[in-house]
Amino acid sequence: MFQVLNAYLFQHRSISIPGLGTIYLETLAASVDVADRTMQPPAYRFRFDKYFDAPDATFFSYLATQREILDFEAIKWYNEFSFDLRNRIRQEDHVSWDGVGILRKDGSGGVLFESAAGPVRFLQAVPAIRVNRQDAQHTLLVGDRERMSGEMPELLQEPVGRKKPVWWMIALVLGLLILAFLGWYFYSHGLSTGNQTKF
Repeated sequence: MFQVLNAYLFQHRSISIPGLGTIYLETLAASVDVADRTMQPPAYRFRFDKYFDAPDATFFSYLATQREILDFEAIKWYNEFSFDLRNRIRQEDHVSWDGVGILRKDGSGGVLFESAAGPVRFLQAVPAIRVNRQDAQHTLLVGDRERMSGEMPELLQEPVGRKKPVWWMIALVLGLLILAFLGWYFYSHGLSTGNQTKF
């Protein structure tokens, strides 16, 4: 029976057991092991939620198809299976679910789930060797134009001998000359505001 349930669990990523809870299949992302120079495949682990225990209708259709029985017989059969599973947990203290984990009772009569040892891996690690190609050519989008990667160093370097614009130096010199003129004017004519006559 557990083989049929495992097939459903791995395809649909969760399976609910009435009166016990739901077992979820969670994915751990692929990772890079730099020391071994390998790319580790995604791993899977199981999580148990004792608060949600209602199977959906697709599960019973799947079960009826696998066991070659009618849907209402599949519902009846699965409810009897879950009742027997709960009784086995209470009597035997634990039930081993091949490939998934162990269901056991705790001190208060509840059900605990211990996932299978370590994450489950279906794929093998592959070598991950970094390759640096110095002269590789590829296209880049620069602004609204496509350029080859070999053209970029030429575009990014300033030509030797080209003078930088000095407009800011000219503006600074003109500003200083205007300030000097205004200083001389006010020194020689005095500070007057408006139409004042001197007597």
